[in-house]
Amino acid sequence: MEGKREDKTPPEHKCPALCDCLHSSVHDRENSPMMRAVLCAQVCKVYRFQKEDQRWLLVREQMSETPLSFSLPKQLLCMLMNEHTNRVQEVKKLGDLSPHWDGLRHDVINHCNHLIGCYLETLAELDKLSVSSCFKSSTSKSDRHLQFVPTNLHSQRMEVTCPDSTGMWYEVITFGAPADHHQAFKHGGLKKLLSKHTNRRDSFVSYSQDESSRARDLLASVAQVQPLVFGHAEELLSVSLELNTNRLLQVLDSLAQQTEQFVHMLKDELVKSALLAIHNQYSTQCSNSSHVHSNGLICDNLPASQKGQPLLHEADYDEEAWDRAWANVAKSLNCIVAMVDRIKEQQDRPQELTSSEQQEVTGKTNTGASSSSSSAASWQEQLLPLVVTFRDCVREAMEKARVAMTFVVLQGAAALTVSQGPVQLVQRRHAVFSQALSAVVCGFLLKLCGGLDDSEFLQQLYTAGVLVQFEGLLSTYGDEVGMLEDMEVGVDDLGRVAFTVTEAKTEQLDDLLPTLHGTWGSLVVKVPLPPEMFALLPQELKEGCLIQIHPVLFNIGINQQQSLAERFGDSSLQERLNQQSCERLKAYCNTLRDRLPEMAGVQSLSDLLSSLDRSIDTRKRKNVKVLWIAAMVCRKVNGVRLTSCKSAKDRTAMSVTLEQCVLLRERHTLSKQHFSTALDCMRREGCRMENVQKNVGNRKFAFSSVQLLTFPKLYRPPDGSYG
Repeated sequence: MEGKREDKTPPEHKCPALCDCLHSSVHDRENSPMMRAVLCAQVCKVYRFQKEDQRWLLVREQMSETPLSFSLPKQLLCMLMNEHTNRVQEVKKLGDLSPHWDGLRHDVINHCNHLIGCYLETLAELDKLSVSSCFKSSTSKSDRHLQFVPTNLHSQRMEVTCPDSTGMWYEVITFGAPADHHQAFKHGGLKKLLSKHTNRRDSFVSYSQDESSRARDLLASVAQVQPLVFGHAEELLSVSLELNTNRLLQVLDSLAQQTEQFVHMLKDELVKSALLAIHNQYSTQCSNSSHVHSNGLICDNLPASQKGQPLLHEADYDEEAWDRAWANVAKSLNCIVAMVDRIKEQQDRPQELTSSEQQEVTGKTNTGASSSSSSAASWQEQLLPLVVTFRDCVREAMEKARVAMTFVVLQGAAALTVSQGPVQLVQRRHAVFSQALSAVVCGFLLKLCGGLDDSEFLQQLYTAGVLVQFEGLLSTYGDEVGMLEDMEVGVDDLGRVAFTVTEAKTEQLDDLLPTLHGTWGSLVVKVPLPPEMFALLPQELKEGCLIQIHPVLFNIGINQQQSLAERFGDSSLQERLNQQSCERLKAYCNTLRDRLPEMAGVQSLSDLLSSLDRSIDTRKRKNVKVLWIAAMVCRKVNGVRLTSCKSAKDRTAMSVTLEQCVLLRERHTLSKQHFSTALDCMRREGCRMENVQKNVGNRKFAFSSVQLLTFPKLYRPPDGSYG
């Protein structure tokens, strides 16, 4: 009984402004199929607060889980497995390779197969869990099979109704900082770990997915055309024995057409640049006594005679050699054409013979037969050396092109696999990205559904993209440095993600969930809307225009660990992140101002951005004003707001409740004397206390009195709500 009493709020701390909890929505929009698909397990609290004019605000606070916590990570896992399976198939199709390149292929295959095996196991576990849950608690953040799932992901929403206005919604997504708690942070986070592999990544030539795709297509096309060219060349020699110039010309015409197609393929600049890259790599390797495989093993260089590809080991590479290679194919064909023209000319030349000469020819039939046979042999003898030269030129060009395109495919595969570092590092990056992506997609869906009646907002989406602002409350001391390094990379990776809106097939919940398309590094999230919502979109969005994500991350540590970092440690990571994000935020706002100068409030951003700049430059300890200004800018430009600490349970609760009360004060004239009352009420009785309960099983924020002495005053919970 004593334990139960400790979990209950003492009677003297009951908030007088708290109304009865509501477990059903008050608006039809909130009960729409779209909202039911995106949000679940809702907890609602309703408050009454007094305004400065003595009238009352009705405030509805709502916290919800989302099925996206599991559905998006599972989709990402499937996409990554398919991508790596395809990559294994691609490199296996390259045929026999020299020992060096075969070693690289072996590395790629092993890397992909390892990831596929791990992701299959993870997916199987998620399939079991997602049937009964949409939520990963803070106590499960180190679970090996849940690293792709965001920790404690919730939408935190507030609806404000005034006597003279309809309800206005404010949203923020809360989740544990995207980080790999299973691998932990003994050696730092992603930013530090990836920097250790910079030199190894530099040893690979970077090719885009488009270039790798072109290389695969060129390999397939050239392999298909070469046998046709050789076949026509052989047919030309066979037809030459028939002494039929018309037939000879027909075969020659077919040969010329196939050769022209072959040469056209070879003129791709990608082949030339790849050959130069091969030479540069070989020159680098020759400067060392050994080369390092991507798996870290040292392998002695083999003699050039054992490589199987002498092309890759020319000491003096001539940049014009490739142009000469395909030009020689055309020249050797021209020689064949010229010879056939000469044969035809000789055949068609009028024979001015005297009658006695004609009788002599007629009387020597045996000699005539012999002469005919001799002529046939003569045609073939004239063509044979030219055809042999032609085939040699085709074979040389084909081999150079094959090696070049094989190099592109292998380097492209290696750049996306082994060059990214050990398998564990790649898994870590994928997992962190998955957590961040799930949270952002949830925030974007809520922002989109709430802004369908705002034409300026919809125009902004396809004109400038959407701002996504992460607010971090992590310290720069101990393990949280690694978490912040993980989070930095995860947020940066979101910059290569885009949204597109589609019309849902049905209003079934499964058909209203977003889907992932594309590949790692080029991901598109398709957001389906019910027909009545889709009809409200401008034509550009209906036609599938991509909505780019512009992510920024501002972090200010507020706990006792940050006090240690500021006094005895290093806060440079936080300072660099805030400075970089400020520059990115200014760039986005400038784009918005240039492209949509008439947009409401966009011209007033300069003062806020200048204030943000000054706040960052002052480097004041625990300068939470940086977070406040960044949040204000984000809301002014219709951005998606996300707030994180280690597990989104305690510090995050202080931040979102403060933000809600500031919004009530600044935008809805909450009485100043009731500001502290509202803040304490939300923290003691609001949705965030329910969040603590569902995560750890009690109703106390995990702070001690001593710790709170180091917190900024506005981030301290009321007495009786912590311990």
